[in-house]
Amino acid sequence: MEETETRILTRGVRCFSKVKVFLLALTGACVSKSLTGSHMKSMLLQIERQFGLLTSTVGLITGSFSMGMLLVIIPVSYFGTKLHRPIMIGVGCMFMGLGCFIISLPHFLMGRYEYETTISPTSNLSSNSFLCMENRSLTLKPTQDTTECGREIKSLMWIYVLVGNIIRGMGETAIMPLGISYIEDFAKSENSPLYIGILEIGITISYWIGYSLGSFCANIYVDTDSGNTDDLTITPTDTRWVGAWWIGFLVCAGVNFLTSIPFFFFPKTLPKEGLQDNGDGTENAKEEKHREKAKKENQRIIKDFFPLMKNLSCNPIYMLYLLISVLQFNTFVSMVSYVPKYLEQQYGKSSADVLFIMGIYMLPPICLGYLLGGLIMKKFKITAKKAAYIAFCLSLTDYLLSLSNYMTNCDSFQVAGLTASYEGVQHPLHVDHEVLADCNTRCSCLTNTWDPVCGNNGLAYMSACLAGCEKSVGNGINMVFQNCSCIRSSGNSSAVLGLCNKGPDCDNMLKYFIIIFSVKMFIFSLSSIPGYMVLLRCMKPEEKSLGVGLHTFCTKIFAGIPAPIYFGALIDRACLHWGTLKCGEKAACRIYDINSFRYLFFGLPAALTGSSYLPAVFLLRLMRTFQLPEDTDSPDTELAETKLIEKENDCTDVHRSPKFESNGEMKAKL
Repeated sequence: MEETETRILTRGVRCFSKVKVFLLALTGACVSKSLTGSHMKSMLLQIERQFGLLTSTVGLITGSFSMGMLLVIIPVSYFGTKLHRPIMIGVGCMFMGLGCFIISLPHFLMGRYEYETTISPTSNLSSNSFLCMENRSLTLKPTQDTTECGREIKSLMWIYVLVGNIIRGMGETAIMPLGISYIEDFAKSENSPLYIGILEIGITISYWIGYSLGSFCANIYVDTDSGNTDDLTITPTDTRWVGAWWIGFLVCAGVNFLTSIPFFFFPKTLPKEGLQDNGDGTENAKEEKHREKAKKENQRIIKDFFPLMKNLSCNPIYMLYLLISVLQFNTFVSMVSYVPKYLEQQYGKSSADVLFIMGIYMLPPICLGYLLGGLIMKKFKITAKKAAYIAFCLSLTDYLLSLSNYMTNCDSFQVAGLTASYEGVQHPLHVDHEVLADCNTRCSCLTNTWDPVCGNNGLAYMSACLAGCEKSVGNGINMVFQNCSCIRSSGNSSAVLGLCNKGPDCDNMLKYFIIIFSVKMFIFSLSSIPGYMVLLRCMKPEEKSLGVGLHTFCTKIFAGIPAPIYFGALIDRACLHWGTLKCGEKAACRIYDINSFRYLFFGLPAALTGSSYLPAVFLLRLMRTFQLPEDTDSPDTELAETKLIEKENDCTDVHRSPKFESNGEMKAKL
């Protein structure tokens, strides 16, 4: 009985001693981390509105993830190879779960979300304080009480999101550098591109899941668990709407905790792929060799750090690749962080619809590109030098195609007194806003409150009062305003809640944008695997873990942290109308100058990416004459080493004799 249990236990342990099993567990970890990351990106808009933040502050929250990575990236990448890498990955997954849980805490610690409106939730047909009334005292004006203002602005509940994101970044640090170096150490060199492609596919699938989860949460009102939502006067298409962002983070916390479990069962080292289960003693010899090598490495942890850093800094290909990555990562972070906001403002879609579109139409091409990239690298055994040319040509094609996005634009929302006159004529957005007109000066309206209504003339107004409406019918989101003096139409002058739709022409532009962006994502992902192999193959085996970690460190500190902050600050400059807190201070932006937004959204990334092609040309010219480590550490060298071990084993078996009892005599005989 004991022998049977021992055999089962041994078989279970051996199950965790294969590269492919580790690849499966690492794919699960990549899925969980990317699920969390994509959900965080998809919920940035909801978090911005929940806490009334500026876009630049949201950029700080986005950059806090990179701050967490910077705290531990170098020690994890370097010392992680000397310690137990699978266990460190498992601990990292647990940290990600803890970070997600902390991010969700503000929902349970703060009160209900109160959006900006002139209509009281308890309004009925007899209450008309939000309509046009002559000789009315401005009792609706926001209070200037400094205590109230401090309570709103200085509550700083968003700090929980910031801290949770930092902890999430600390946890994610260990996954890719240690996971990839672990696979590179114990997988066949021709299999590693395919394995990395599989990891990227897992990441892409999880992005689809994350955006789908974000779309689901964005459709649910944030306080759906604590009250009746029938009295709401906003819909998911409204820029004041806040979805239930906290639900997704609780889901992500559970997934991260679950994916951490398998890593605690993997051994510190694995037998080299292709040498296991061959029964000729080669596996034991290789394992012994790895153990001896690990002991020597543990004895010189500190001593080797600075020489390895010096080797990497003196590697021109590595440094040029680092510069290219920093420039292009600025582009990537800037666009990914704010693409939901751009699509919402440009095409007039709700956050839920935007996230659904991104998940369904844009992520599958990325998955296909990663798969084809890995298969092509494996099938044709493409060297790093050829991979560099392939990545450059594909990236340049992607860049040229991105320039066509400038043509997929729509007009701004037509809002009287803001983007158009009260006669419906669109005027330049740089002129002073005139929200009052002859038709509403008698109404004693608030001029800074955002509670838009859409008139039956196709023009929107900042509030029912500014539209000159004197009567309302119904309640909640079905409320209809009548007798509106500012709405000039052939029929009854009426309005409904919300902005007016942009129309079928804008829907067609959205289709063109989706097609172009999908092709771009396919080309981008197809070029990623060859490009990443240039990074891995330009370093020596002992430099890979530290090199990948240093690469991550530089991209985070020079792109991951500053890019969302300065890009968000530039987007804030395109705001046309800010939301207003109860104390009168400005909150999240409600509507943007869409032309300025488009020029920023595509222009700055185009400039950054374009500047990256100059060092890319130098890198290609340098690789013609530069001798890479893979040119000396070829599979033939590894095969010759394996044959030498086998030959030594055979030689030992043939000459082994009872008369040679000591090691000295055996060596003399050999």
